[in-house]
Amino acid sequence: MKRFLATAIVAIGLSATATAAEPVSVTVHTKQGVQTIHKEIYGQFAEHLGTCIYGGLWVGPDSPIPNIDGYRKDVFEALKALQIPVLRWPGGCFADEYHWRDGIGPRSKRPSMKNNNWGGTIEDNSFGTHEFLNLCEMLGCEPYISGNVGSGTVEELAKWVEYMTSEEGTPMANLRKQNGREKPWHVKFLGVGNESWGCGGSMRPEYYSDLYRRYSTYCRNYDGNHLYKIASGASDYDYDWTRVLMDRVGNRMQGLSLHYYTVSGWNGSKGSATQFDDQQYYWTLGKCLEIEGVIKKHKAIMDEKDPQRRIGLLVDEWGTWWDEEPGTVRGHLYQQNALRDAFVAALSLNVFHRHTDRVRMANIAQIVNVLQSMILTDQKDGGHMVLTPTYHVFQMYTPFQEATFLPLDIDSPQMRVRHEMNRDMSDDSFRTLPLVSASAAKTKEGALVLSLTNVSLDQPQELSITLEDFTAKEVAGRMLTAKNVADYNDFEHPDRVAPIDFKDAKLSKKGLLTVKLPAKSLVVLTLK
Repeated sequence: MKRFLATAIVAIGLSATATAAEPVSVTVHTKQGVQTIHKEIYGQFAEHLGTCIYGGLWVGPDSPIPNIDGYRKDVFEALKALQIPVLRWPGGCFADEYHWRDGIGPRSKRPSMKNNNWGGTIEDNSFGTHEFLNLCEMLGCEPYISGNVGSGTVEELAKWVEYMTSEEGTPMANLRKQNGREKPWHVKFLGVGNESWGCGGSMRPEYYSDLYRRYSTYCRNYDGNHLYKIASGASDYDYDWTRVLMDRVGNRMQGLSLHYYTVSGWNGSKGSATQFDDQQYYWTLGKCLEIEGVIKKHKAIMDEKDPQRRIGLLVDEWGTWWDEEPGTVRGHLYQQNALRDAFVAALSLNVFHRHTDRVRMANIAQIVNVLQSMILTDQKDGGHMVLTPTYHVFQMYTPFQEATFLPLDIDSPQMRVRHEMNRDMSDDSFRTLPLVSASAAKTKEGALVLSLTNVSLDQPQELSITLEDFTAKEVAGRMLTAKNVADYNDFEHPDRVAPIDFKDAKLSKKGLLTVKLPAKSLVVLTLK
């Protein structure tokens, strides 16, 4: 990696109140926890895009790749271990061209379709409603159905809800039973359209608001199944969209979505997932943390109309977006996943923790083989699978699910990072990037879980942590790091970036916790 910029930025950017050589002071307020970190913040997203579904989640029961009734066995077991709370499907942009009736009944009789959004791939609809909802049951997670508003009809979406959730006596319940499913599924989350301002119909917020009111009216609760209806919300900085929906839809929605990608721009090259310099690395982390300001602004708009915060803000698409890997299919969005991406995941999750009063769900894009995925697969020689650095972050963070968020104070050293990746250093627009980040929570069992991240490429950090009103007797931890921040896992080197035991956390007799964080490292501690 090139080191031409880091020295210059650190020299002008470190905070006057803390330097890399001084201990970083952290105080965790263990008695001030109020909000629960909703497990749905650790949600996943599976779209019919590239090989996310076909070759990722699903290979079919007749595949030579080991499978469980058609689901890839290695992928299923890895996802089961991840304790996924919720899975969004079938899109994404694909959702507003998906017609659910094409994906039910005998697979041999299902019509094929062209995926117009993602590479023009021809799909055979062998993975449909039954396959998705059965997978969610097997994984023990809530399904999140994204409904077709862009090219569908009110009747189509209403009947899909009936098909999935009605008990008996209705035409759609009878059709479901004919297709082999006697009992309805439990379906809680229903998205009424996706990116309706763009690929979901290029609508104005006023027009979409009226459509939402109409569609949501006919998506009914059947036989004890209660839908949590989610309106198609804004893309990152479009605060007007949120304002209009809060004015015109209001409490008719239970949730409002928000999409935010860590991406350098939508025109031209987005950069490589594995070939980047120090400037691009630090820019990426500054960009990912900008989501906090975006969330705050959307929250403020929502608070005007909903001060009780009954309507959830759902960041149901987020993550890094890089150029597709060389030699892969254009439009399939297959990208590698380096330690840099793991830091984006950790820092973003820490932001979501701080805003659980409004942020009720987040769904990283995507679960397998697409964008910032958990898992990468191929179908050669019986199939190979590799877990990405981002997978390891999610697994290390599982103790935070349904734990009580604990506020903390931290005096992290800071760095000034350019706001625009492609401008020269003469530009005076900068972001402030903390080099050390932390998040804390108390589990239902009474343990304290603490995540600590040092994103500096070359400076280790010593932390002095005060745990107010909490006496810890033991501490254990895991660390994710690598030789280089651009390191990644592939089929030949599946464990190049993998968690290891962490031994540099020490408890003193006075209850002070001292932690030595290596450069470019992420640590999760459990204290009892």
